[in-house]
Amino acid sequence: MFADFTLLQLSAAALIFIWSGFVRSGLGFGGGALALPLMLLVHDQTIFWIPVIGIHMLFFSVLTLRTRLGNVDWPFLRESAPYIVPAAIAGVFGLINLPNTWLLVFIYSLTLFYAVLWVLDKSIQSRHDWVDKALLVLGGYVSGTSLTGAPLMVAVFMRRVAVSQLRNTMFVLWFVIVSIKLATLATFRVDLNVPVALVLIPVAAIGHFLGLKAHDLIMARDRLFRRVIGGFLIFVCLGGLWQIIA
Repeated sequence: MFADFTLLQLSAAALIFIWSGFVRSGLGFGGGALALPLMLLVHDQTIFWIPVIGIHMLFFSVLTLRTRLGNVDWPFLRESAPYIVPAAIAGVFGLINLPNTWLLVFIYSLTLFYAVLWVLDKSIQSRHDWVDKALLVLGGYVSGTSLTGAPLMVAVFMRRVAVSQLRNTMFVLWFVIVSIKLATLATFRVDLNVPVALVLIPVAAIGHFLGLKAHDLIMARDRLFRRVIGGFLIFVCLGGLWQIIA
């Protein structure tokens, strides 16, 4: 399971999954997008981490939504699903078939793009229906390949979904996307690393419950939070890309 990991790698993985759980429940999105680049510095196999992140998303989505399903924007989910779901399925096939180096460059480059936007206090915005649809399709595909498509889809969801329903609505969306992703991977006999995911759930739970407590505080200081995290991610992604090039 973790037989080839050093003590330093194990410790780093534990801290990263605490961070992932904190971001996921604190923001309602981005747990995978903001943690995957860090995970790849610990162990650079995308196909190893993606199922683990997916299983955690399923577990914590159910945990968060068990008393909140009445506060979900179901009409917009139904409206957006025809654009997101087929693209996510296509993205899963990209995860299975694309070379790992390509996936690493894609993940680091996309996360670097997000990080620069956050540091500059900019955001991906959509004011036209055709742009909405394009972002949903692109976000669905990216989520299918790497679970880092959240910011693309959030650009649409933030405009169309009430703030009070945004986190819960996004959790339902992740549950659907990840269920499709894991089912497809299992069909193609990709190892889902279930034992690894189960071992790390208690660790991620620490971050999850901290994020639930800090949600209101984070949302009140959303711009500062994004700038600080964006600056940190720039260094992480540049380091990751340098490792690939070197």
